Amino acid sequence: MFFGQNREQLRQLFIDSWNKRLTSAPMEPIEEMVAAIIAEHPEYHPMLEQPDAALAKDYLPEFGEINPFLHMAMHIALREQLSSNRPHGITQVYRKLLGKYGDPHEVEHHMAECLGEIIWRAQRENKLPDEAAYLECLQKL
Repeated sequence: MFFGQNREQLRQLFIDSWNKRLTSAPMEPIEEMVAAIIAEHPEYHPMLEQPDAALAKDYLPEFGEINPFLHMAMHIALREQLSSNRPHGITQVYRKLLGKYGDPHEVEHHMAECLGEIIWRAQRENKLPDEAAYLECLQKL
């Protein structure tokens, strides 16, 4: 099992996937997706190549820090949503945004803003994420 609740295990998936890509080792499909996302983020390569520091670091937004693992996990979540068209209609919205922005990676960054907002709201209200509000946010991009 690749995903769980343990922060270190989740981070290790990123580190191992990147290491496998660098060494051309065989990968599971999820590792291939993770490595592809990492490849699109060269700013995170040095951090992933220092695994001890990467596993232990806390990223504090109050100090202007972006959590690279969370950032890349948002890409994974979006790609999973697009592959399953869940919430229903997200692939249509994605295609429209792709026509507007042209670059799939840029589109995912815009979409991640809405996803982050919906997740934050759901956690704050102790509810499931509101798919209708999520799609509405995406349609406004």
